[in-house]
Amino acid sequence: MQRIILMVLLFSCMLASAQFGKNCELRQFKVNILNPGVEYEMALGTNTTLDFKAGLQFALDPLVSNIYEEVAFLPAVAGQYRYYYNFEKRQRNRKQIYGNSANYVAPSVAAFFPGSRTVNNEVGKGAFGYAGLVTGLQRSYNSGINFSVDIGAAYYLGQFNGQILPVANLSIGWIISEKRWCVGK
Repeated sequence: MQRIILMVLLFSCMLASAQFGKNCELRQFKVNILNPGVEYEMALGTNTTLDFKAGLQFALDPLVSNIYEEVAFLPAVAGQYRYYYNFEKRQRNRKQIYGNSANYVAPSVAAFFPGSRTVNNEVGKGAFGYAGLVTGLQRSYNSGINFSVDIGAAYYLGQFNGQILPVANLSIGWIISEKRWCVGK
């Protein structure tokens, strides 16, 4: 009887340790080359992370008469609370989850700081930003190369006078440092 109890306890411990923190990286620091800047992603739970970015980023310019005709390259800060929803499916299909390689949904916020500029013979000033919801995917490779893309919609504040517009983000770069938590490498 004692052996059966001991085996059940050992088996339970193995299952518990296999489930603890098997998905998200504890933290990773990345350098982006497409949108030059830095990015820091930290785990909050098994499937959730906070992702912060700072650097130059492509954005819609709210002062252009048709905002879809022209994008600007502006200093920006951005943040996302990512929920990764397919770690288990990727593991079942023998795909790696290293570097949070999975699909996600995320509330997303960003602030852009264009400074003064002249558009249509008018001087434009002031920061603007958005808050919205995106869905995307991230892939990281053993070489350290990292790729993420997301799309969605957001409520733009500032010079947009409160419009709902599309959001699209693309990041390509390298993972500079990481703190391993997942077993998916």
